[in-house]
Amino acid sequence: MTWKTQSLRLGGLLAASALLLTACGDGEGNGDSAGEAGEVGSMDAEFITIAAGGSSGPYYQIGATMSEILGTELDSDTSVQATGASAENINMISDGDAEIAFVMGDAAVQATEGTGPFEGDAREDLMAIMTMYPNTVQLVATAASGIEAVEDLEGRNVAVGDVGSGVELNARTVLEAHGITYDDISADYLSYAEATDQMANGHIDAAFVTSGLPNPTLTELGTNTDFIVVPIEGEGAENLLSEHDYFSEDVVPGGTYLQDEDVPTVGVTNHLLVSSELSEDAVYDITAAFFDNLDRLHGSHSAAQQITLETVTDGLVVPLHPGAARYFEEQGVELD
Repeated sequence: MTWKTQSLRLGGLLAASALLLTACGDGEGNGDSAGEAGEVGSMDAEFITIAAGGSSGPYYQIGATMSEILGTELDSDTSVQATGASAENINMISDGDAEIAFVMGDAAVQATEGTGPFEGDAREDLMAIMTMYPNTVQLVATAASGIEAVEDLEGRNVAVGDVGSGVELNARTVLEAHGITYDDISADYLSYAEATDQMANGHIDAAFVTSGLPNPTLTELGTNTDFIVVPIEGEGAENLLSEHDYFSEDVVPGGTYLQDEDVPTVGVTNHLLVSSELSEDAVYDITAAFFDNLDRLHGSHSAAQQITLETVTDGLVVPLHPGAARYFEEQGVELD
């Protein structure tokens, strides 16, 4: 079960309950226990760590711009941290090591359900500032490998992302939807940069790269290595779309890399999560700072151009933080 069908309604309820608590309290906090549904902490935005992803990926580039915005607009002491992405970022939020984190929807669902890498450890304290843009699942293979379909990966050397990363989580899911397990391939847990280096050297046949378009490491790979974008379509794609709410149809447009034609694939919506320890006012100010400087965000990476007020709840799988909900309501965004 996901929050997809309930999150918008709950976001409004969270905002309403938070406002009531503010009216009854001292105006700085909205509850004593941030882990309980509907309650947030009293921490301000003086110190903000943003857990992003690999230093060569869109998460890090966008996160760096977000850090600059918060430093300028809120006079916050901010930093962006290179990480293994989604699963690690969720742990950083829960452990108090980060206040903001980039997380893919599939990892967020597994965390709230206590499945996958979070088996038996369901997280009830995850909240969102917004959804941002879809991460496109880009399965690429060297032209020399002869790989043309997901099924061709059997027996091959495949980079599946860092251990526990969002890339690795959905690589495993994509393979399973096609009747393939890690026992059928030689899986290498590599970052984007490591994977493309190994492809260029002929040591890796294919790699999963799940990110906004275009991915800089794939653009660079195309300067010295011929590769194709492998389609994710047919029965395998149908299995993904029917079994997992967080997947949606997507496409790698022709000309993105070396290919002339559009390549069908799937995508997973990116979430910008925020610590529930932050107060409603703090997250309101953070959200306002981002949208007051939307042009700067859009300039950080082409994928960030899809961040708009009209799409901030598209594909949402966790509740909105009350501070973000209040800001969006003031901007006329329908949350119900």
